[in-house]
Amino acid sequence: MAYCTNCGSAIAEGSRFCSGCGAAIGGAAPNAAPAIAVPPLDYTIQGDNLQVARVKLQPGQEVYAEAGKMIYKTPAVEWETRMSGQSLGEKLWGALKRKLMGESLFMTYFRATSPGEVGFAGSYPGRIQAFELAAGQSILVQRDAFLFAQTTVQLNIALVRKLGAGFFGGEGFILEKLTGPGTVFIHAGGDFVEFTLAAGEVLQVETGCVVGFDESVDYDIQMVGGIKTAIFGGEGLFLATLRGPGRVIVQSMTLEKMRRELAPVFRSSGGDEHKGLDVLSGMFSSDD
Repeated sequence: MAYCTNCGSAIAEGSRFCSGCGAAIGGAAPNAAPAIAVPPLDYTIQGDNLQVARVKLQPGQEVYAEAGKMIYKTPAVEWETRMSGQSLGEKLWGALKRKLMGESLFMTYFRATSPGEVGFAGSYPGRIQAFELAAGQSILVQRDAFLFAQTTVQLNIALVRKLGAGFFGGEGFILEKLTGPGTVFIHAGGDFVEFTLAAGEVLQVETGCVVGFDESVDYDIQMVGGIKTAIFGGEGLFLATLRGPGRVIVQSMTLEKMRRELAPVFRSSGGDEHKGLDVLSGMFSSDD
């Protein structure tokens, strides 16, 4: 899909002018202001499955993050929690959309007054992935995946268009849409595997394991081949089907899987916080 070089809006095939700003395709609108250059973000991602993103901010640089994701900051970095939007209506609508996406009602903004550093991490074991998005470029990610981004990146809600994918795809009807320009960071469970699909190429993924994909990728679900496989295969009745072209990122561990595996441990404890220690002491006690 083509995008307007002036405002970043998507351009329908065969259009001569941008529907967003009226600029001629291949040229700039008369008296159009030059595009604002987004300064690159200086960052490193450290760790293995408990990663931390360390961001070095220059004076005037600003990022915004999901509330509660900051690990540390230097005094040169000022922070402020606020709702995005100009009017009260925009702020309330933005807060409602973030709630539907599994995010907090407020975002925290970090701005450097002099060179400083701030660190972010996810809320459970997993990986951090950075995306360098061009103007108008979008990527769709699972709910609650957003970690932080430059303030030029737009965080919005995206609805799954197909009923089957919404009901059985593992991600529900709500996805997060991140649109550039700028750098954005997401977090999800386990390790990541990235695929670059050619046009028409198909990838089948266990439902719930899709972290994100380019806007050009078609997302749907497909029933498992046979009844016996569906019942005894342990993978459920459906697989998420992604058709290229575009990039797809898959995670090895979902939060739901983690909860399911840990549930028997919590149930067997019977609510007695000392039971585990009692069992260990019993293993080493002598039979007198």
